This record gives sequence, C-alpha cells and structure tokens, in this order.
Amino acid sequence: MALYIALAIVVALAAFIVGGYNRLVSRRNMVDNSWYNIDTLLQKRHDLVPNLVNTVKGYVTHEREVLENITKARSAWMNASSVKENAEAENMLGQALKSLFAVAENYPELKANENFKLLQEELSGIESKIAYARQRYNRTVMAYNTSIQKFPTNILAGIFNFMPRDYFEIEEEAVRSAVTVEF
Repeated sequence: MALYIALAIVVALAAFIVGGYNRLVSRRNMVDNSWYNIDTLLQKRHDLVPNLVNTVKGYVTHEREVLENITKARSAWMNASSVKENAEAENMLGQALKSLFAVAENYPELKANENFKLLQEELSGIESKIAYARQRYNRTVMAYNTSIQKFPTNILAGIFNFMPRDYFEIEEEAVRSAVTVEF
C-alpha cells in the first residue's frame, strides 16, 4: 500500500512539473508571438518614414530639424535591442511625426499632395494596428509574468529560468499628445 501511495505522489509531482512547465512555455511563446506582431507593424511603420520624409523634403525647406528628428528616431528603432529601447524609439518617432504633421499645416501644397495624403492614410491605419497589438502584447506579458510569480509555478519558473518580460509602455506625454493624422 505504501508503494502505491509513493507511486501516486511521484506521478502527481511529475504531472505538476510537466503541466506547469508546458503552461509556462506556452505563455512565453504567446509573449514572443505578440512581440513579433508588434515588430512587423513597427517595421511597416518605419518603412513608410523614408517615403514620408522624401515627400516632405521638396516642400519643407526651413524645417530640417523636424526631418533630422525623424531620421534619428528611425535609427534609434533600428538599433533597439529590447522592448524598452523599442518603446523609447517609438516615443521619439511619435513626437517627431507630431511635429512633422504640425509643420505640414503651414504648407498647403504639401497637404494637397496625393502621395503625402496616401502616406498619412496608411500611417493612420498602421497606428491603430500598433495600438491594438501593443494592448495584446501587454496582456500576454501580464499573464506570463503573473504565472511565473504565482505559487507554486514560481518554483518551476525559477528552476527553469523563466524571466519576467517588459511591458511595451508609452510615455505619459506621448499618450496625451498622440499623433493625429488629418485629411
């Protein structure tokens, strides 16, 4: 009888370890997948930036600082290696684009340019997709981080080196003054 009890305990412990490990792996993979979705959208957004800058260059002759800030933000994003660095680069780009669209208001010919209008429209669509993907990513990070912190899976997380992930956060100022695209 004692042998059966010991065997049942070993089987239950093994089932807990395998089940807990698999749940943690699934949640970690969901976080990675959510991040890849954001990264793809950010790539699309940043691919639009050179076209936008080239379109604007012909019209905006005295606003070089705005264009330089956009280029710096794009370079920062390309060199980012963590979620935090990506978020910082995105905050920079958001502020630079906000300045660009504010400057564009002073150039009626630019606002009337079909290419500029199309780029604005495409950027607007990507912005909403990024916002949704950012929410999804942060939800999956919260579920993952919670599961590696809760007892008893925190023991497994420690043994198998599951580390918490960073949220993709936007600066408060950037949230209050989001990029607006007007047509």
